[in-house]
Amino acid sequence: MSAAHPGFTFLVCPDGQLLRARMEQLLTSFPPASGQWERHVYWGDEEPSPRFWEQLTLQGLFGAPRVLVVRQANLWPAAVWKKVSHALARPSEQCWPFFCMEVAWDKGQPKIPAHIAKLRCMAFADQKGWIWRQDGLNERAVKKHVLQRSHELGLRFEQDALEQFCASVPPDAQAIENELHKLQLLRNAAQDGAAHSENQAPESGNITLSMTATASWNPECNVFDCIRHMEAGNLSAVWKELSRSQDGDSLLFSLLALLARELRLLWQLWAGEKVRVHPNEAAFKKQLATRLGPAVLAECMSTVMDAELQVKSGRRSPGQSLDYLAARMTDLFATGRTRA
Repeated sequence: MSAAHPGFTFLVCPDGQLLRARMEQLLTSFPPASGQWERHVYWGDEEPSPRFWEQLTLQGLFGAPRVLVVRQANLWPAAVWKKVSHALARPSEQCWPFFCMEVAWDKGQPKIPAHIAKLRCMAFADQKGWIWRQDGLNERAVKKHVLQRSHELGLRFEQDALEQFCASVPPDAQAIENELHKLQLLRNAAQDGAAHSENQAPESGNITLSMTATASWNPECNVFDCIRHMEAGNLSAVWKELSRSQDGDSLLFSLLALLARELRLLWQLWAGEKVRVHPNEAAFKKQLATRLGPAVLAECMSTVMDAELQVKSGRRSPGQSLDYLAARMTDLFATGRTRA
């Protein structure tokens, strides 16, 4: 007999891929008594539909066990959450709701809206251990995450390739996942080629530096190309670089994550802090940070945050936000150039 699943679960994490992975772990740990979980996904930027309330509160002996997933549940207003909290006081054995709080963290704590943090259901879930909190990936946690996922995918990195890969990918679990799958394909292709060649030595199966260097998407190189074009005020060249991606939504958020990381690095260099920089790029980055200065760097950071906020709030589409980001960053870097 399977153990009873939590009445409801809060997943608090700004990284959607880490959040989904945790949910899959929980669903595997608590299989339904019979059949399979029937999944229904809702989003916090829309008012919950009558169907949602029906699925949340329906009691009965029959019907498929169901999982309700509410992405960006932190966007629901206080009135909705008051009704949700009341409904959760009598959870359905057939229903397992997951409320995803995809909020930023500050000083080690998630910035959950006050009207949610004060709810009785949150206090009860915390008491029962039904809240999972994770602040996402940062530069220090990237290597550990890459090693964990590589092990699960059966990938082995050579040491120099591992260092290069961890230094180039943004601290975003979905971007890392995509790149690991690409490397998996490259590794398999190399092994297949060696197996069919009489004159070629068998491949070790390791991920080599040449594989990471020739991957179809190398965000570090893309960003530096974009920065150079932005410094030159050449917006068309910036778009030519960005247009290589076929997925505009993925491109925008990968670029936002990497730009945020790059700007933090530039800020640290301007402040004279010791940071890990690839030797071939150290002089360029330090010169760039000095030329831009704190005012322009702060404005760049604000631009990145605003581009993300405009999409998540529904005010702009990803494509519109990418237009804004490219034009605004080009203008800011041009401003930094004239100040030099």
